[in-house]
Amino acid sequence: MNTNQNLDTAFFGQPRGLSTLFFTEMWERFSYYGMRAILLFYMYYAVTKGGLGMSQGTAASVMSIYGSLVYLSSVLGGWLSDRVWGSRRTVFIGGVLIMFGHIVLSLPFGLSALYLSIALIVSGTGLLKPNVSDMVGSLYAPEDKRRDAGFSMFVFGINLGAAVAPWVAPWAANGFGMHTFGSETNFHAGFSLAAIGMFIGLVQYYYGGKKYLSKDSLYPNDPIDQEALKPVLIWTAIIVVILGIVIALMAAMQTLNINNIITLITVIAVALPIYYFVMMLNSRKVTREERSRVWAYIPLFIAAAIFWSIEESGSVVLALFAEQRTILRIGGFHIAAANFQTLNPLFIMILTPVFVWLWDHWKGQPSAPGKFAAGLVIAGLSYVWMALPGIIHGTTSGRVSPFWLIGSWFIVEIAEMLISPIGLSVTTRLAPKAFKSQMMSMWFLADAAGQAVNSQIVKYYSSATEVQYFLIIGLISIGFGILMSFLVKRIHHLMVGIN
Repeated sequence: MNTNQNLDTAFFGQPRGLSTLFFTEMWERFSYYGMRAILLFYMYYAVTKGGLGMSQGTAASVMSIYGSLVYLSSVLGGWLSDRVWGSRRTVFIGGVLIMFGHIVLSLPFGLSALYLSIALIVSGTGLLKPNVSDMVGSLYAPEDKRRDAGFSMFVFGINLGAAVAPWVAPWAANGFGMHTFGSETNFHAGFSLAAIGMFIGLVQYYYGGKKYLSKDSLYPNDPIDQEALKPVLIWTAIIVVILGIVIALMAAMQTLNINNIITLITVIAVALPIYYFVMMLNSRKVTREERSRVWAYIPLFIAAAIFWSIEESGSVVLALFAEQRTILRIGGFHIAAANFQTLNPLFIMILTPVFVWLWDHWKGQPSAPGKFAAGLVIAGLSYVWMALPGIIHGTTSGRVSPFWLIGSWFIVEIAEMLISPIGLSVTTRLAPKAFKSQMMSMWFLADAAGQAVNSQIVKYYSSATEVQYFLIIGLISIGFGILMSFLVKRIHHLMVGIN
């Protein structure tokens, strides 16, 4: 670490290296959310409209499992950084893979390009996303009081890129504003902008990293030796062989199709955290107090998975609602359905300082389990809210005000303020000493599991099932939140000394 970094105030009072990481993540999020804003429509629009002609249900399932795979891959990305490449090299490799993924998607090669793009972007995002955050922390000495402000600026960069992209990518896809989105859509132009955004991020990261990032980031924190590498390679080979056998059997039984592949990934995404919990609870390295804390984490993990299944539906179910059920012309102003994707990062930027102030000044605030319970109830209400247009109008065949979508996003982002930052904090505090890294992986796996389950249920969403869909899922979330509220004292007791 640069011993003079505390004197470096070149970037708004922060180390100059923060600007490099700020813009790297801003451009990566620009590329990712720009792609996601139009990908669902690309998959299910008819070929005559520039799409792939998938069924709506399959397209929605692919979107959900795509998000699940991104968070599953982040577990591997953290390991490769810590043990093999070091964070700076891992981030660069990830960015290159992401860029090539967007390039492939920008080419008119149909389904094969889509699946290759998903593989590249999933791998790249898994390498980049967890390690950029780690590098931000390495810019500061432990006693540097600028750390929290630095992370706040970094998170702002993430949301800035995510907020701008849903306007720019649809604009490119609709002929750079020459015609209405959906009439003569050229999705590949939008995907090209995502590739260009990632390229810009990579260029400034490469040159800025040489000048302003610590040389320590070039080396792994815990480099793996030959002895430790052998069992890793053996287990990797075993897993690959098992997956190969499963896929071969599916092919032999003529069941090898995209829906069954999604189901296979869903099983893996749900089974992996179960494996981690069983391993930690039975490990001799875990003390009695630590084991109690792991038990306390299980209901929080389930709550997080339920929450993420609702929150991450913004680019799937709510995107379909925006396209099919929302009035997109207000006076002379036309809104593309994809533009609504900007609401998620926009409300995060608005609400974050409000909740930071609240947690700093609220003396009798609830414990982490209490905040999770409230967050689940509020997240469920965001879906109940979406059922109201169909209930009020008695039909789901017409179009309704865009303020229904705006209201739903605002409600669910309040829930995110109660769950996402609190979850990150409580995960680090409840982690057994021997499983610190694995426990942080569990937080990503909660999102992966939630989206994997989503991939199985989003196929049942349509305008005809709209009211029932939103009500059932919303009430499940509210019900689990109420149940958690009764278990808050019990969970807090299991946390053993953790406030």
